[in-house]
Amino acid sequence: MIRKFLGLSILLFICQISMAQQGTASPYSFLGIGDLKFKGTTENRSMGGMSVYSDSIHLNLQNPAAFGNLKFTTYTLGASYSQLRLESSSVEDKGSSTALEYLAVAFPIGKKVGVGFGILPFSSVGYNFEGIGETGIASAPNKFAQYEGEGGLNSVFLSLGYKISKGFSVGGTVNYNFGNIKNQNTEFLGELNDEGQFVRTLNYGTRSKDESKLSGLSYNLGAYYQTEFNDKLSLTTSLTFSPQSDINSENTRQLSALNISANGGEIISSGQIDQVDLGDRRKTELTLPSKIAFGAGLGHKNKWFAGAEYTILNSSDFGNGLTTIENVNYENGSKISVGGFYIPKYNSFTSYWERVTYRAGVRYEDSGIMVRNESINDFGISFGLGLPVGRSLSNVNLGFEFGKRGTTNSGLIKENYVNFHLSLSLNDKWFIKRKYN
Repeated sequence: MIRKFLGLSILLFICQISMAQQGTASPYSFLGIGDLKFKGTTENRSMGGMSVYSDSIHLNLQNPAAFGNLKFTTYTLGASYSQLRLESSSVEDKGSSTALEYLAVAFPIGKKVGVGFGILPFSSVGYNFEGIGETGIASAPNKFAQYEGEGGLNSVFLSLGYKISKGFSVGGTVNYNFGNIKNQNTEFLGELNDEGQFVRTLNYGTRSKDESKLSGLSYNLGAYYQTEFNDKLSLTTSLTFSPQSDINSENTRQLSALNISANGGEIISSGQIDQVDLGDRRKTELTLPSKIAFGAGLGHKNKWFAGAEYTILNSSDFGNGLTTIENVNYENGSKISVGGFYIPKYNSFTSYWERVTYRAGVRYEDSGIMVRNESINDFGISFGLGLPVGRSLSNVNLGFEFGKRGTTNSGLIKENYVNFHLSLSLNDKWFIKRKYN
């Protein structure tokens, strides 16, 4: 037992280091605290992100009530690769990112209680883009600006689920959120040549570096109910609620002057760096909005399931005491997910592919972000496979997602993305009382 916990602790440490790496290439991660990450498993994501379904051998990280249904100790580990094609009204570009999505373990305590813990990303920042604007200065009428950012917010969670009756469970999750976000803005003055290219007229520029160290607690409550109509058909309903919470942010800002050498390199001397006194903004709070999700579905045990889920996000409550971005507003957002799975014959002895779980789903999300009066919406279609490992209850899960986010209206960027997800779900028996010594 001790060896198992020790091994898990090492994996959690490795996962924490990996999650500190850049997990997105989206220019929209410039906004707020970055790209809000999906807080579920590959299995859920392959069904349109729906968290309605739960069983005794897979973890449902979105609804803590599902932990009360576990019968085995379950380990799960997930990773993803994302490829973006960025499109504006005039140009196109590409980007990609790889990330470790989650690591968790859960186990039943008796017949009614299940406990789980792990780590997963809350948000991710990873952007690098450029722009040219006017200054109103005759000698240097244009300004070249480069914007870069990295980091994000991670969550270590502890969940508990309790089965009140045969079909009804409740649960709760406590998240400790922590992370570091860095934003950098570099500017040079100059003018545009006849070909529309920027040319520096002065061999110096300025750079601003902002860094925020984030920490705080958040919570998630859930309920899960299942009733059987007959031997083949059952109804499942779920409800989750995350109340509004605050994240503490310790902020620093550094200004520096850049000199450009003859070969185009940047030179910064110690006398050209200035730490800015932020005053009351040195310590601020980020308001994470409340969220509620409810869903329902019909299914046949070990055969098929189909359901839908609707999520309301009170994004208008979002607050950031350090930065204010022009032409960006927040309003309440929402998401609808529809999906399910099909297993031809879960106990087949003659065909491996009949024991495979086939998943599919679709989702539409209004993020609640308004940029230049344009809503940033997200639409995705997902597919997945649950591949059994031998004759055990463990499996390897593959997921594919295709979609688009944003718009090219008002000079904005549209993202066309392809996501690939891979996860392991391993099952074991813990706390078995020996019959013989």
